[in-house]
Order: sequence, then structure tokens, then C-alpha cells
Amino acid sequence: MHRILEHSVLGPNVHLYRFDAPDVAKYRQPGQFVILRINDEGERIPLTIADVDRDEGSITLIVQAVGKTTLEMAQLKEGDSIPDICGPLGEPTHIEKVGHVLCVGGGIGTAPLYPVTRAMKEIGNQVTAILGARTQDLLILEDQMREASHELHITTDDGSYGMKGVVTDAIKKLVADGKEFDLCVCMGPPIMMKFVGLLTKELEIPCIVSLNPIMVDGTGMCGGCRVTVGGETRFACVDGPEFDGHLVDFDEMMARLTMYKQFESKSLEHYMGESGCKLENAVKEGGSK
Repeated sequence: MHRILEHSVLGPNVHLYRFDAPDVAKYRQPGQFVILRINDEGERIPLTIADVDRDEGSITLIVQAVGKTTLEMAQLKEGDSIPDICGPLGEPTHIEKVGHVLCVGGGIGTAPLYPVTRAMKEIGNQVTAILGARTQDLLILEDQMREASHELHITTDDGSYGMKGVVTDAIKKLVADGKEFDLCVCMGPPIMMKFVGLLTKELEIPCIVSLNPIMVDGTGMCGGCRVTVGGETRFACVDGPEFDGHLVDFDEMMARLTMYKQFESKSLEHYMGESGCKLENAVKEGGSK
């Protein structure tokens, strides 16, 4: 069993959990993830590890409560326990000194980007970061990303904070201002990663993206996480989750992400019907007692 040491709300429907998981914390490297179940009958969901405390033996996960399981997870309180946290899984980010690294995060993608950004800076790279969100309230980890990078830029779709626009607008502006980048690391919604990949290819900047396809077992056996990269089938759980952003077939991946939407909607509808009022309070309060 893994006890919740902390549960707080970072923004609308965005929850931070610190779990007691000493074995995962001991071996985790930036870029890796876990698969967890919140109860014995629950589904398995993959979540990237945002941070670890090896002395405490804890891992930090940042979760957007949007589906049945993540909304149910929002009701958990500090002191509660869940049965399974499997990991660390996946290949870690290749951290090396390359020069000037551009780290681009969108929405909840800032959570997995943060440890990578910090590691890139610690090894001696010059790090410029860009965070994008639809509106200011949806930005997360701004202070942490500011500390983890040498320079931080923020974009919002509605212009409520930072530069009005999307992350690709900020990239174009930085390049137009004379910035040169040796590597781009991008994590966020698939559509954002697609267009960052297209732009960096045009600008001849190597680009790494972290993919979030459908995933079940995390060992490569189910095949649910298969993606096409450079014309070849790869499995995000064991070959990734990070791949060359210039080679990923994002259109195929995004199409596959919609395969179970009707079943997800029915599951959520059924769950909301059973526990809507209780759930609404839990999401607002972050599972506090």
C-alpha cells in the first residue's frame, strides 16, 4: 500500500499528490513514469513522475482530474492509501550537455517537463523554458520552472498572462530575436507537440517529445501504446515515452486516442450520476479533510 503524504490543488481540476513509494523514488530518473491503481477494481493509469524525495522515499504526481478514475482519485485524502504504484517505467531522458536547451511545456505537460528542465540545467546547459496554457489559471509550476531554467517565457491563448498566443509563437519570436538552440524538449498535448515538432524541424532544431498514448500494462505486451516513429512501430511504454518529435506520426496517435471515447464517456456519466455532489466538493477542496 502507498500512503498519500500530501494532496493539494494547483489549479482548476489539477491535483498534486505526494505518495510514499520508496522503491520507485530510489530508482526513478527524469522522464520516467508509473502506472497506478487507486483501488483493487480500478483501471491502470500511467502518470509521469514530477519529482522525488529519496530521503523521504516519496514521489510527486500531478494529475488533471478529467476522467472517471482521476476524478475518483480527487476524492482521496492525505493519509489514504492506494494498493499499486508500479515503476519507474519507460526509458529515462538522455541528459547531456549540448549547449542551449529549449524546454517547452503545455498545460499538465509542465509536470513531466520540470525534472527534465532541472536536470538539463544542473548538467551545465543554458536552459530557456516556455510554458503555455489556455489561460493564467491553468498554468502550473511557474515558480519551479523559473528556478529550473535561466530564462522563462509564458504564453496564454487569451492573453491573460504573459504573451498572448501559443508556444510556437514564442519560439518564433525567440529565434527572430537571435536565439539559437541546440535541442528542444517538448511535453504537453499531442496537438501542441505536433506543431512544435513541425516548427523545430523547419528551424533545424533537434526535438524530443514525450508521448502519452493509450497504455495498459506498461511492459509492451498489450500493444495499446504503439506509435509510428520514422515509419516504424514503437511502444511508448518500453521504447519511450520520449521520441524524435520530427519523426512521430502525431495524426495517427491522436486518432487512436479517440478510440475509446464513447466508453470513457459512459463510464464517467455513470460515475457522476452515482457521486456527483460528493465529487464536486472533493475536486474543489483537493481531498482535504
